[in-house]
Amino acid sequence: MATGRRVSRVASLIKQEISQMLLHGIKDNRVGIGMVSVTDVDVSGDLQHAKIFVSIYGSDEVRSQTMAGLRSATGYVRSELGHRIRLRRTPEVIFIEDRSLERGTEIISLLNQISQERQQQETEDIADSESQAETIE
Repeated sequence: MATGRRVSRVASLIKQEISQMLLHGIKDNRVGIGMVSVTDVDVSGDLQHAKIFVSIYGSDEVRSQTMAGLRSATGYVRSELGHRIRLRRTPEVIFIEDRSLERGTEIISLLNQISQERQQQETEDIADSESQAETIE
């Protein structure tokens, strides 16, 4: 079992190398359709498995094509990792689509919408209370 520090270092190296492969190494046209970025890498404690979380910008069709391209390139990615990072055994690579950035954007827009609605409601309440005060006088 590797220490937590070593696991995080290996995960960081894998993230860096796969980011470089996405820019220059993978020749599959499906991968180049959408903008792809590596958001996180989760490496198991025994360094045998690596889950690579990728964020893909584009429509649902572009996302599915890009994920298909990444899945078909896993053999190439694993062999390249073996050449670039010196480990006893190269980890199995699994690509997982990460939609957390989209969900975060949706939540922020909903919070902004709620804030605007509250401000409008407060403005209306103030206007109503002022009009009631004028009718009393």
